[in-house]
Amino acid sequence: MVPQSEVLIRQYEYLSGRVLFVNAPTDDLFQNLEDNVDPCVWTWNFNDFQYFQSKQAAVTFGTDVPEGDFDQAVIFVPKSKELLNYLLYSLATRLKTGSSILLVGEKKAGIERAAKQLQPYGKALKLDSARHCQLWQVSLDHNVPSKALADWAQKYTVNTPKGALEICALPGVFSQNRLDVGTAVFLPYLQQVTSGKIADFGCGAGVISAYLAKLNPSNRIFAMDVDAFALASTRMTFAQNQLQPEQLEIKAVRGIEDAPLFLHAIVSNPPFHQGIQTDYNASENLCKTARRHLKSGGELWIVANRFLNYPMLIEQHFKACEIKTDEQGFKVLFASTQKNPKE
Repeated sequence: MVPQSEVLIRQYEYLSGRVLFVNAPTDDLFQNLEDNVDPCVWTWNFNDFQYFQSKQAAVTFGTDVPEGDFDQAVIFVPKSKELLNYLLYSLATRLKTGSSILLVGEKKAGIERAAKQLQPYGKALKLDSARHCQLWQVSLDHNVPSKALADWAQKYTVNTPKGALEICALPGVFSQNRLDVGTAVFLPYLQQVTSGKIADFGCGAGVISAYLAKLNPSNRIFAMDVDAFALASTRMTFAQNQLQPEQLEIKAVRGIEDAPLFLHAIVSNPPFHQGIQTDYNASENLCKTARRHLKSGGELWIVANRFLNYPMLIEQHFKACEIKTDEQGFKVLFASTQKNPKE
């Protein structure tokens, strides 16, 4: 078990009844629960959802608190402070007054900062500190009015050659407050992307998907992400910019292996974080296996930090990788399934 789960089990007497585990780790925690706890899981990570389904756990994937009544909730601290605010508020609207919310996390992940976010809901109490983790509890002392998901989105404007786009980004979504540098470097080159059936892998708040849809009304965009909040953000961004909903297909994915086949193009500012950990598996697999999802003449477009070895990975599987630009610490990479003319 991860240290957070170990600390939680140390204080098992604080758990009872129907308990909602939020952002739970994929470990053996549930095998160590006794019959007095009826566990349910809420996750917005599609990989975690698949894991808990394989274990026959009661699990919900999405942005909203699962339906049903819960006696208490346990939150494993997420990376984003804004996301934790959303989780606490949403749970407070659903749990009865007097119910407890437990908050557990590693010190390096900011549990001490996160514990302060409990204060608006009642008196916070530290239950344990061990394994470089802390466990906190708050008993809800007042009712909280419901709040629509859209009210949690931050909005900002991105100027493009096709006019301005208003981006809607929910808590925890990459680059929630402003356009990230990598995508800013990428945007001018998206006009070169072939038209047709296009996958935006790691769609985030939908900047790339929305721009590709705006470039050509005949483009069919598959917005793919592991994160339910990212997928919901992309849907909001399309609606905010009055883009045609029939252009967009939202798809929760584990990785590029879940992408459709016979795509005209795959476009990506690929993700490289899993929680607080750096994880290049998804983006490296994209470089290695994207080809099998492309039709003949299909294109791969990636923007990535210049220090990453993606050009070499792409060349191994596409024979050639063109560096379209190298600026502000990012490279725009291009490859196609057409044979290298030199061959």
